[in-house]
Amino acid sequence: MAPRSRCGPARIATVQSPAVPRFPQSHTTIKSGRATFRFYLGDSVDVLQRLVPGSISAIVTSPPYNLGIRYRTYDDTLPRDRYLEWTSEWVSRAAQALSPTGSLFLNVGAKPTDPWTAMDVAQAARPHLHLQNTIHWIKSIAIEKALAGARAGLSDDLSVGHYKPINSRRFLHDSHEFVFHFSPAGTTPLDRQAVGVKYQDQSNVARWRTAASGLRCRGNTWFIPYETIQNREKDRPHPATFPPKLPEMCLRLHGLDRLQVVADPFLGLGSTAVACAQLGISFVGIEMDERYLKEAISRTRAALRVS
Repeated sequence: MAPRSRCGPARIATVQSPAVPRFPQSHTTIKSGRATFRFYLGDSVDVLQRLVPGSISAIVTSPPYNLGIRYRTYDDTLPRDRYLEWTSEWVSRAAQALSPTGSLFLNVGAKPTDPWTAMDVAQAARPHLHLQNTIHWIKSIAIEKALAGARAGLSDDLSVGHYKPINSRRFLHDSHEFVFHFSPAGTTPLDRQAVGVKYQDQSNVARWRTAASGLRCRGNTWFIPYETIQNREKDRPHPATFPPKLPEMCLRLHGLDRLQVVADPFLGLGSTAVACAQLGISFVGIEMDERYLKEAISRTRAALRVS
């Protein structure tokens, strides 16, 4: 999951960022090779509207879901109409910051007693961007040996990943979230084979010219499990975050050669920043909680040292 940085071994210098034409003064700036990582402590709407229009190639983010999650600073229990009004506001600012062929990958979850949250968020973004793809992030999956077929080579039924257990006679365990892929015009080109999978039947490679690489489009279901952790407070001190593999795959799908600056306006623990550090891509992150911001900066530095 951690490819070598395309900028080579990282040389890290942490400075107070100077005034830069395209970007306002930041809390912390980290430079590594040709990539620059800017971190902002503040409100996402405020910082997004201060970015030069068209300056961001892609955004990968997961905003608060308004499901009563206990964040340190943010109140996740707004009235639904106010929450959707706020969603429309930050998406409109994000749309202004995106390049004409940019991508917004928006991760949204829900809960059994409020299943419309993700759909409502997508509708709130609709006036500002086109919904180009809907990706299903699968956190846990069970595959029966008989259904997988002989080629899979399973000796027994397979159950992998981590799900959110739900103790209910009405609802199923929660093993899935949405990643909505928005773009300014719905015509953003994608590098589908960058996250492609091998053909199960290799005879297809010989039959189809488009299969010459041996890979096919992965489709819109992505199995990405959380890493197993030993201590929640130490290893994942944030109530709602995604693994760095998710933004990495989003960015590869968008096309690494077309990425100049990536942003995450709801930084959390910095999974998108870590993915950008591993890929050698400049980054802008915004977080209103200083503790989370410092943790994200620390994880980004660690990722750069490893690269």
